[in-house]
Amino acid sequence: MNWITISSEQEVDHIYQSEDYSIIYKHSPRCATSLMAYRQLKSEVSAAPDVQIPIYIVDVIQNRRESQAIASSFGVEHESPQILVVKGGQCVYDASHEDVSLRNSLASLN
Repeated sequence: MNWITISSEQEVDHIYQSEDYSIIYKHSPRCATSLMAYRQLKSEVSAAPDVQIPIYIVDVIQNRRESQAIASSFGVEHESPQILVVKGGQCVYDASHEDVSLRNSLASLN
């Protein structure tokens, strides 16, 4: 799995229009909880090289508009850190803070 940085609202729209699963991680570099969640998530991603779902990351400070577009497009309340599993314009799973986990996100696919 490679991390893909979201840096435009067009990228959010592309994810929204996709019929495939995507994972979006909303990260705040100013937040200790977000940093801990990011470290955990990076570790889980490294341990799951066979997973073929794209994983996106958005810096909620630098890319505030994109972060808000994610919340609006997928109908979720903005939180950080936050992980979303999306498909076909729908959020099928979301979690925040200590509940951010690749394992739980992947389990939501079943």
